[in-house]
Parts: sequence; C-alpha cells; structure tokens
Amino acid sequence: MLKSIQIGIVAAVALAVSPAGAAPAAATPGLVVEQGQFLLDGKPFHIVSGEMHYLRIPREYWHARLKMAKAMGLNAVTAYVFWNVHERSPGHYDFAGQNDVAAFVRAAQDEGLYVILRPGPYVCAEWEFGGFPAWLLKDRTTVVRSRDPKYLEPAMRWLHRLGRELEPLQFAHGGPIIAVQVENEYGSFDSDRAYMEDVRRTLVAAGFDRSLLYTADGGDQVAKGSLPDLPTAINFGTGEAQKEFAKLRELRPHGPFLSGEYWDGWFDHWGEPHNTSDAKQEAAEIGWMLGQGYSLSLYMFHGGTSFGWMNGANWDGKRYQPDVTSYDYDVGLDESGRPTPKYFAFRDAIAKATGVAPPAVPSMPPPQTIGAVALPESASLWDNLPAPVVSRDVKTMEDLDQAYGYILYRTTLAGGGGKLALDGLHDYARVYVDGVLAGTLDRRLGQSSLAIETHRGSVLDILVENTGRINFGKQLRGERKGITGSVSLRGVRLEGWKIYPLPLDGVADYRYADKSCAAAPCFYRGRFEAARSGDAAADTFLDTAGWNKGFVWLNGRALGRHWNIGPQRTLYVPGVWLKPQGNEVIVLDLTGVERANVTLRDKPVLDVAPPSLSPH
Repeated sequence: MLKSIQIGIVAAVALAVSPAGAAPAAATPGLVVEQGQFLLDGKPFHIVSGEMHYLRIPREYWHARLKMAKAMGLNAVTAYVFWNVHERSPGHYDFAGQNDVAAFVRAAQDEGLYVILRPGPYVCAEWEFGGFPAWLLKDRTTVVRSRDPKYLEPAMRWLHRLGRELEPLQFAHGGPIIAVQVENEYGSFDSDRAYMEDVRRTLVAAGFDRSLLYTADGGDQVAKGSLPDLPTAINFGTGEAQKEFAKLRELRPHGPFLSGEYWDGWFDHWGEPHNTSDAKQEAAEIGWMLGQGYSLSLYMFHGGTSFGWMNGANWDGKRYQPDVTSYDYDVGLDESGRPTPKYFAFRDAIAKATGVAPPAVPSMPPPQTIGAVALPESASLWDNLPAPVVSRDVKTMEDLDQAYGYILYRTTLAGGGGKLALDGLHDYARVYVDGVLAGTLDRRLGQSSLAIETHRGSVLDILVENTGRINFGKQLRGERKGITGSVSLRGVRLEGWKIYPLPLDGVADYRYADKSCAAAPCFYRGRFEAARSGDAAADTFLDTAGWNKGFVWLNGRALGRHWNIGPQRTLYVPGVWLKPQGNEVIVLDLTGVERANVTLRDKPVLDVAPPSLSPH
C-alpha cells in the first residue's frame, strides 16, 4: 500500500533543513494523497477549483466574485501571487489595500472555499514580466529562473516574506490553504531539477510545509518540470482532456490526477483577433473529468482586468505580442464579474457530475450608461518633462530605476539625415525631428529603423513605450525596456543624450489649460458625475472610439491602455472607483485628437477587428 505522498514530502525536506539527528516532521492534517487519491482531513476529496486573481479584481468585489464561484459549484479557488506588485523596490514590501493577499485568502474562507496557492516566484499569467519585479534586470548579467544568486537570493527572500503573510492561513492552522504549487510550468522553460529543489526547500522553510506541495506542467513537459516525490498537475486546453490525462496516467500511473489549469478560454493580443472558445465542448469535458474521478482547476473562472501597466506579452519565435488590458478570457464570469452562458453551462455540468446542488446565483446590478464626457483641458507632454539624466549612451528604464511607462531620449545631431537605426527597441517608438513626427517603429512588426531628414543642429527625440514585458519563455530574460542597445544614424553611433524617465505617476499634477493641445503627445482631462444605486455607483465601460494610442487614468488610478488596432476598445470602470461627483478622467493620446471626449457605456467592446499585421 502506498504511503501518503505528503509524508514523503515533509520527511524529505525535514532531512534537508532540520538539525542533524532531528526526527522527521509528522504528517499534518489537510490535503494528502493516498492510493493515488486526494484526501482532505482523512476523507476522499475532489478538487473543483477555478482561478481568480486578487489584483485583477477590485478589493471591494472580492467577496462578490467568490460567492459567484461557490454558486457555480466550485469548492476551491486557485490564485497566483504577484511578486512585482508587492516588492516594487528591493526590500520594500507592500501588502496593504488592494495588495492584501492574506485578506483575499480569508475572504475565500469566509465564502466556504479552499485555496490552492501559486506563489511562484514566477507566475506567467499574462502578467507583466511573469510577476517578476523589473529591478531584477538592472544588472544585465542576472539570469532569472535559474540558480544565479543575483536572482535566487532575492527570489528566496521574497518567498520567506510571503510566508509571514500566508503561512498562518494554511488548513493545518485553521485557514483555507490546502495546496501550494512549486514554481510554475518550469518544464516549458528548462529542466534544472536543482533549481526546482531550491524553490521547494525555500517554500518549506517559509512555512508552507503544512500544505500539499505539487508541480504543474503541460503533459509533454512533466518530465522536465516535475519533482519525482511531489504530485504533478497537468495543464491543457479545450478538447485535450482525454489525451492529456492519458499522458499523465502513463507518467504517473498511481495518480493523483489533477488538471492544474484547464484553459476554458484565452487571452488577447493587441492587433490580433479576440479569442473565444466552445462552451458546450468545455462543459462536456468538465463533466467527463469529474466523472472519471479527476480533479480540476479552471483557468480562468474569472479573469478580470490587468489594470494599469500590468499586461504581459508573448514571443511566438518571431514576433513580440503584447497583451491587452482586459483579461476577460471568455470564461464563466466576464471582465466585470457577471455570469456568462459558460457560467451556467459549467454550473450544470458540475452539479450533474458531483451530485451537489450549488447555492443560488447571486444577483448583480447592471452596468450603467453615463454617456459622452468632454475632456476640455489639455497638457502637452513636451511642457511637462522632468529633469533629464545626462548620459553619453542611451540607458534602459531599469538603468534608471524605472519599471513602467515611457522614456524619452533626446540628442542634438551634428549632420544631415539618413537611416536611423534603433538596436533593441522595446517596444514602440515615436521619432521626432525638431518637434515634428518623423515616423513610428513597432516591435510587434519587427521595425527598428526609418529614414529621417535632418540638418546640423537638429534635435532628435525618440519617445519609447514599454508595452509590457514578455511573461513566457526564455525571451523574458532580456526584457529590459526602452532602447536596450544603441542608436545610430547613417551607421554612426549617436552619443550625448538627455534621457527623461516618464513613469507617468503624477499626470493629474501636469499644467493643464482649457484649450486645444498644441503639440502631441497630449493629455486630456475632463470630469463627470456618476449615477448611484444604493451605496455605490454601478460599473461602466469607458469607450475609446476615436482615439489612437495611449493610456487612461480615472480618479488617480491607472486604468489601462488604449490602442485603435484593437481588439479591445473599452476599458472596464468598476463602480466602486467612481464618486458621486467630480470624477476625473485623463486620457493620454500619443497622436492627439481634435475632439476630446469619451463615452461611458453599459456594454464592453472587446472584439474590434484588427488591421493586417503585415510590416510596412
């Protein structure tokens, strides 16, 4: 008879971290594996979980979203933890307000749900840099997701600090955390088992030894990313359940059998079509998995929004593919937390397979239409530049301790025009000569050079946007932002730069005037009132039709990006972020607009047809 895998985990790690001669730790109550089956507190248990992320949902809505999870028939939620938001600068941690992950875990317990924790330190998640803080890249020799001490030491320090927040919330201590994932899909990245052991040992030392540790990978990557004495989950998408579980059964014939991510939807890239998937097929697969006695976690149950600058990006081997702000994902709950047809199809499938009648589905107030909002005030970026950093060579954002936003490079030219080449453009640039736009360059399209006309003494400005760091694959190791190499004109390297970091943290304090903006890029500001129902205003969606490319802020919050290449056109505005009067919206448009207004409407637009991706 197989012994509990959990006992093996604790015993193996105890030998590594306990003083010589100390007795191995005893088995703890909670989720364990015996005879290839999950047991919770000694009783058979099937995990029926769904992923949702605390940073993609306004804190005020956590309980409402968790109630919806319970009402769909879930008994657990799965959640990543995002290192970059909690440690924005080395050694300074933030777990307050929206970042209070422990409060999210407690909210799940309040709603009768267990928690499967995925602390990373790498999380993927279509999140900026896979959840890594940008300051890891300041030293160009640092190799993330490796045993390089310049990465491993701060990563291990982070996990220890996270343990102080969440270790007390494990099931053994009366909390809801029943399982903790070791790293994340590492087999899709590399095969360094020693590194995986480092992460496992650190999680144990941080106090997570009282939960079931496990790994998760695609079926074909399990051998590279798993640890032999830990359970492994497999991740796959629509239509792949039978094939992928067959792979897991061949690799781990004794079980347990868990889909750590069942991709019941997908995310969107700027300039590409909006993704949807087949609800009927997914409901049938959910029913099949549960009918086989398998466990699963839906990725996602509720996607939410990658507010602010937090969208990630992909690399398909040839092209950079930045993600949109919306993380709607076409799943059970839409971006604003409202149930979709998938929600009810999945709810029926789960109830039929488990024989458990779920609670009633909570009602939600509908979103509101506020209408057109004029933005009569404007400010030019050129009139609001900070003090520059003077440098012989161009520097990246990370060199200047900047993580997100834009960066401006300025130099005075000594001669005539020609081919301007940017070595290492990350990610989108607007090139100006003597204040006039000469052209744009887009990493998505493989563009890195253009011809410019200049004369002796011309001022060259290159405004570069960080459109989101890659979050998957080894390409992420080189995701410094700005210009990562050099700038040359007619093959001659340009030197003597003034560099302006533009994180855009204080755009409300810029010098606005009640007149048209004379020189783009421009910031436009306006105010509006919001109707209220009860104690809070209803949600709405800010429509950016008629705008070009830029960013939106609402009441001081960084809402997200807009770009007329689609597919996303509206930005989700949570009602709890609105005030009865004096709501302030600021829109940055890199090109500028003649009529500065936005429309607040009651429905999202996430499926605008994108233009061709052909380079030009």
